[in-house]
Order: sequence, then C-alpha cells, then structure tokens
Amino acid sequence: MTSLWARIEPLLARVQKPARYIGCEDGAVTPRHAPDRVSWLLAYPDTYEIGLPNQGLQILYEILNERDDAVAERTYAPWHDLEALMRRHGVPLFSVDTHLAAGDFDLLAFNLSAELVYTNVLNMVDLAGVPVRSAHREPHHPLVVLGGHCAFNPEPLADFVDLVVLGEGEEVIGEITEVVRDWKASGRTPGSREGVLRELSKVPGVYVPAMYEVEYDGPQLRAVTPRYSDVPATVHKRTVADLADWPYPKHPLAPLTEVVHDRLAVEVFRGCTRGCRFCQAGMITRPVRERPAEQVRTMIANGLRSTGQSEVSLTSLSTADYSGIEQVLQSVNSAECGTNGAVSVSLPSLRVDAFTVGLASQVSGGRRSGLTFAPEAGSWRLRSVINKLITEDDLYSAVESGFSQGWNRMKLYFLTGLPTEQDADTYGIVDLARNCVQIGRRHTNRASVTVSLGGFVPKPHTPFQWFGQNTTDELRRKVQLVRDAAERTRGVKVKWHDPKATAAEGIAARGDRRIGNVMERVWRDGGVFQEWSEFFRLSRWEEAMAAEGLSIEWYVNRHRDEDEVLPWDHLSAGLHKDFLWLDWQAALAEHGLEDCRWTPCYDCGVCTGYGIEHVVASPVPPAGGSQGTGQDLARGGEVPVQLLTRPRRDEPVGAEVSV
Repeated sequence: MTSLWARIEPLLARVQKPARYIGCEDGAVTPRHAPDRVSWLLAYPDTYEIGLPNQGLQILYEILNERDDAVAERTYAPWHDLEALMRRHGVPLFSVDTHLAAGDFDLLAFNLSAELVYTNVLNMVDLAGVPVRSAHREPHHPLVVLGGHCAFNPEPLADFVDLVVLGEGEEVIGEITEVVRDWKASGRTPGSREGVLRELSKVPGVYVPAMYEVEYDGPQLRAVTPRYSDVPATVHKRTVADLADWPYPKHPLAPLTEVVHDRLAVEVFRGCTRGCRFCQAGMITRPVRERPAEQVRTMIANGLRSTGQSEVSLTSLSTADYSGIEQVLQSVNSAECGTNGAVSVSLPSLRVDAFTVGLASQVSGGRRSGLTFAPEAGSWRLRSVINKLITEDDLYSAVESGFSQGWNRMKLYFLTGLPTEQDADTYGIVDLARNCVQIGRRHTNRASVTVSLGGFVPKPHTPFQWFGQNTTDELRRKVQLVRDAAERTRGVKVKWHDPKATAAEGIAARGDRRIGNVMERVWRDGGVFQEWSEFFRLSRWEEAMAAEGLSIEWYVNRHRDEDEVLPWDHLSAGLHKDFLWLDWQAALAEHGLEDCRWTPCYDCGVCTGYGIEHVVASPVPPAGGSQGTGQDLARGGEVPVQLLTRPRRDEPVGAEVSV
C-alpha cells in the first residue's frame, strides 16, 4: 500500500477547501498496515465538514485501531472541484489519514444517515476504482459495506454492496474482521469471494444481499428468500446491551477546519420509547440504554482536555430525558471536569415537556443564541396521530423557560404531509409560533421564532410505513399556506425543505431492488450530492423512473395494505410487524400511547431478548390516558387484551436497560 500524497498535494492548491483532505487532526491515529491485519476504510458519503463529527464513524475508527488484527482509516466524499481533478489526473479515492488508495483496503464501509446520499456511495465506489456492481467484483476488490439508519432498507443499493450491518457496530465489526482475516490468510483465491460472503451472512446482524433471491408478481414484491439453507431467512439487528462497556470515542477527532457540529459530542443514551410514529430512529434504536453518569462526566472531561473545545453537546434522541441530566450539567462547569466555568453546553435533542427553567439556566453557559424545539404538528389532534404527546401548554412552558433565561430566538421544527393532516392543522403551526413570539416579548423586544418545515417521508420499520406520502404539489400547497400566514405575523419566519427533494427521498426510502437501476441512472446523469439544493434536480429522478418503467405514484404516494410484502420484511429491527400495523390503526383513530418505560408495555418485541421480565397489567387504560394498540383502540373502545409491563423505574432491571 503506497501513499498517493505526492499526486494529491499538487491538486489541493486548486480546490476550495484543501483542509478537507489532509487529515492530521488531533485524535487521529497513525495506522500500521500489515498483511495479517484487516484494513477498513470508513467512508462518509458527504463532505468532510459534515462527516467528520459523525460519532458512529469515530467510534468504529477507535475500536478497530485498538485491535491487533485490524486497522482503520477514514475517507469522505470529495467536493466536485477535487473530484474533477482526480478523474482528470487518474487519482483514485484515498484515505485522509495516510492517503492510501481506497481500492487497496479490504473493506470500504459506508455510514448511511440519509437516503439522498445513495448516489454518492456509487460515485465513491467508482472513484475507488472498484466495479460499481457487486456481481462484477473479483477477490482482490474491497468488500463494500453499509451501515447506519438507512441500512434498515438497503434494497435500493442491494446490487452495489456486498454486506450490510443492521444496528450497532461495536461488536459486529470484530466478528466481520475475523471472517475477513481468515479469508485473507487463505490467499483470496479466484472464486472465493462468494464463499466469504456466505460466511459473512452467518454473522448475526450481517445481511448479504447476494445470498437472497427476490421474486415479483407484477409490480408487487412476492418474496425475498435465502439462496442456501444455512443463510438466515430473517436478519436481526445487533444491539449493544450495556453502553458502559463501550466508552467511545476516547480520543475525539478535533478538526483542522470548520465543521457543521464544531464541538465535543458525548452520547448519553441510545434508544427512545416515546413512540413517535413518524420517527424511524426512535423505533430502530430501542431499547433505551443510558450511559452511567460518572462515565459521561469522565468522557466530557477527557474530551475537552484532548480537543481543546469550549462547547460540549450531549447527544441522544431526547437528551432532556436522561435521568441524570441536571447533575451532569452541574458538573460540566465545575472543578470535576476541569473547565473553570468556561464551557457551554448544548442539548441538540430537546423534548418540549422535559425542558424546565432549571435546565434552561444550565444550558449554553453565557451564550444565549437560539433554542430549538420540535412540536412536529400544529394541533393536539395531529400530535395524537403521530404520538408526539406534547400539549400547547408544554410548548409554551418550555418557551417561557428559554426566554426567561435570556434567549432571544427560538426555532420550531414541524412536519407537513402527515397522515390525516388537514388545513386547520397546517394553520395551527403559525398559531403556535405567533403565541411563542408573544411569550418572548414579555422578556425581550427582540423575540423571534423561526418555523422550520419539512415534508414528511414515511420510513421503514415505523407505523407509518404503510402511508401514502403526499404528492409534491400537495406539499408545496401546504408550505405556501404556512408562508402566507407567517407573512402576516410579526416575529415569525419560515424556512422549508424543497418538496421536490422530499419526493426523491420517498423513492429511495421505501424502494425495492428495482430502484437500484434508478439510482445508477441518476448517478450516471451527474446526480451526486443530491441533498445539496444546488445539485438536486427532480427531473433526473423522474426521467430515471420512467426509463425503468417504474411509477413514482406506486412507490411513493399510494397506501400499502396490511398483507403486502414490504422490501425490508426480511430485515428485523426487533419490532413485531403486527405491533406496527396495530399502532398504525391506533394512529388513524387518533389515539396516543404514553412512553412505555413508565407505563404498561405494548409488546413491540424489542425487549424480549434483553432479560426483561414482562408481567400482566390491567387491560383498562387509566383515567385520562390511552394505552395499548389494536383494532379496539382504533375503534375507541377499551382494550380487551392483556397488556404487558416491564419493571417500574424504581425496580432493578439489570445492566441491559439502565434507566
């Protein structure tokens, strides 16, 4: 493996941001490659400034480099200026750590966090000098790996990748390494690629698309079945039971140039049981597992010391729900963390109903720039449909807490195009924003609220996976309703996501393998960086779909039936499909379900394998609340089935789910 630096360096003077490509960050390692070590190139299919802060990539980078039989480096999607120079001068995709050619690594592993980066994956594989389609690769080519949230429906990329990791990677990457290590030791003989893929398909949590046959019945998917008897019919996700065993990253990367989240990030817990029906992350990352508060404090202190950062972000899907949040916040600017009061704290995922004056007073140190909350819908009725069970009073209380502690600006995130949405719900978005501005003006004459509006895309493994997404025209109409109403409201601004990009995201999110040809057409037509507005054109996607004889309406806008085979049915996030269907029916009946950590369990299926003892609870919902799922809930009656419950918060549950 030979460094390409001598060929890369002359090109960097001709690009916008050469610091994207030089490496040398504090926290980076100097890897020691050897024939008996499995080499991983961890790739983020977007620019350096977006990919560098990604915690998943940093965690795997450290874990692999701690192993005696592995080595890991990083790469990011080159911006269009450098890509053009690379192609012109014959320079392949390279690692930023030691500038080795991507094609010389054993595995090229992508973290997928959004559907519109799929074409970037194809582009980076091609830049690496690797055949884009997996069927055309030889034993000497890297194995192309996918992971991340979008890996829970990898079918649109199935023909381009060799293996997919479902769930969390801390443990499974070691098992993959061992299989590949043995394959390398055997000499990677001609024809051995299929054999190693078959072995990898036996690793729990690893899905190898080439090991499965796909059958269609006209436009409908009939079945996805294994080609061999020793290949699992269903691939189950991997879950780390105890975060205390994995205190990573121990040495966070400190970038040399500005990045999107330029602060120390410390993960406080994984999973979410709030049950928001639109939220794929909340569904696929269950169960909730908290990191011990003492470990969080240690990671903060060590991370601030090693990176020199002056801001720390405590990350999770709902950070204010962390049971030790106020104690951790109090310790950040204390002698315990060695910060002398100079560090600001951000909580990127704030639940409106968990944000208090006490919490507000401890966030962001002396800075009071802006706070962000996500009501998601403009009315209580629609929030009951999507199971975002926060009231107007919850929102106004949180906003009051923020403004009273010195904030001047609030951002409110909303979705439009949600199931059962009516125009009254849409107008309710501006009503909420207007009332928040009025609250703010009791504290400052500079109070403002920005409404951020995104089009809803139904995602796999959620109760809304059967919902027909709104058309582009309908989403555009709803955005205009909000814009028109906001123009008449002083202090309220509106930002919105392009409905055309929402349509393309919908094609990728619930696509089957036939969408792979569409992805390749879009890419070959120049469709890279599709999540960047300056490079996105819906016409590329429309033309590619038409060329493949596929209907956007069929893939994106139609409702699915209960008995339809979905492209991801053979991939399990741990959730029972009937649980998701019954929760979809409860949504249509406008019934919300409380957080299952503190109420009777709804038997979603995730916790069964984590040693949690379920006991029978009362089938009748408590006064003022609604629990359970099913057709009877959808009809508005009592639940004539047994509900299950897990131990209460004050009962011991073991290390598997520390709450």
